[in-house]
Order: sequence, then structure tokens, then C-alpha cells
Amino acid sequence: MSVASLESLFRPEGKVAVVTGGGGVLGRAMVLALGGLGVRVAVLGRTFDKAEKVAAEVRAGGGSALAVACDVTDSAGLETAREKIEASLGPVDILLNGAGGNDRRATTGGVVFSDGASPSFFDIDPAAVRNLFDLNFLGTLLPSQAFGRGMATRGAGCIVHISSMAGIRPLTKVAAYGAAKAAVENLTRWMAVHFASAGVRVNAIAPGFFLTEQNRFLLTEEATGAPTPRGRTILEHTPMRRYGEAAELVGALLYLLGPSGRFVTGTTLAVDGGFSAFSGV
Repeated sequence: MSVASLESLFRPEGKVAVVTGGGGVLGRAMVLALGGLGVRVAVLGRTFDKAEKVAAEVRAGGGSALAVACDVTDSAGLETAREKIEASLGPVDILLNGAGGNDRRATTGGVVFSDGASPSFFDIDPAAVRNLFDLNFLGTLLPSQAFGRGMATRGAGCIVHISSMAGIRPLTKVAAYGAAKAAVENLTRWMAVHFASAGVRVNAIAPGFFLTEQNRFLLTEEATGAPTPRGRTILEHTPMRRYGEAAELVGALLYLLGPSGRFVTGTTLAVDGGFSAFSGV
């Protein structure tokens, strides 16, 4: 097989993609990669200015991108967004569910109860837990309904959820976030089975530890930028001994979206520097 033929396996060019959470650190890297490959990209985010900034970067590089302000937990808003995107860019072929994140109100202070740290498990705010499930689980399910319907009707499409190490292995302190991402893991496999006969593939990417707006308070000291004790533990349990870089998610994404992944559905690819493989001993 020629080099050109190999490259074509990883190029979903000519498609229309929707990226939720596209204004964030990880979402931006994937939007720019898709836009640079000729994919027409709709960047969805709660804050229009953040989404537009990323879309403008795609357009400045010669690509096609549209920013849309949208709350991924609002079904009516998602339908309005879909109509706008289809009128501007065309029918949606790809959905990347990148919106998500943690809520520090649902995070315990200690690793185990005997630490005596505050807040404890019993102090977790139920409203924060609902917020986490709304954002991470409903914020994956509802866009899949809004944009997946057209894919299933046309008999072709690809949906990729952004999962987390917390959805695969229970991580200390973030019980609610981990439970929400575990729900996304289960939904990924359920959807893969449900839509396989309709020609729609559904997979997930589970990033290891990447510094983002949502987790920086857990991993770095605000005053110095040095790793917190939790950050040091994570790095010690990541065989590659560093955090991931947003661009390092792109290869996994292109594998799942392009012709290279046409027989791949219902799987989660870990991009984690070996974290999920390391037992700690």
C-alpha cells in the first residue's frame, strides 16, 4: 500500500463534524485538526465567544467552521443548533461529544475517610452531583439524539464520546465525576450495539491526565504551579511520567473517524501514557 493510500485511511475529509465543548483545551485541539483536514466543523459551546475564537482559528487556516452557542443539556437548544448547522454546513456526519468536566463541590478533601479531611463523602452537595450527571451523561446522550437521528436515517455516521480514566478505574476524591463517566462508558457500548445495523459507529476516547480548566485546581498549586500531592501521585502512576498534550488525542480521533476504523465500534481507546496499565507496584 502506498503512503498516499495509508494517509487516506486517516482522513475524514469532506465530512461535517459537530464538536461539543469545542472551545475547551482538548476540544480546541481536535477542532483544529479536523478543520485542517478539510472537515467542515461546527464548534458548540455554552460561551459563544470561546467557540468563535476556535472557529476563527480554523477559518484563518483556510478551513470551514461555524461557532454555535448551545447548552448540551438543553434538547430544544440542540435542535435549534442542528437546524442552523445543517443550513450552513450540511448534514452532520460526525459527532464528537467533548463537553464535560468535574465540579469541585462534588469532590472530597481526603483520599480515604480516615484522613478526616473536609469535605468528606457525607458533605458532597447533591446539586453538584446532579450537575455532573447532567453535564457528562445527559450532555452526551442528548447531542447523540439530536445529531445521531440524521446519521441513522441516512445509514452512515460516526459518534465519539470523550470518556475519562475515572470512568474506567475509580479514582479517589472524584466519586460523582467517575460515576458519570462510567455511565458514558456504558452508553458508548449500548449505542454501538443499537446503531450498528444503521451504519452508525459509536466509540469513545479515554484521556489520561491532561491539564484543563476543570482539573487544574486538583493537580497544581495555585500560587506556584507546582504539582499538588495528588498531581505528584498521578505522575508517579503514569509510566511516561508526564501529563498528556491536547494534540496527542488527535491520532486516536482520526483512527476512529476515518476509513481506518470502519470495523471498530463499541470500544474505548485510552490515551493515557500507560496510566491504566500500571498497577502501582
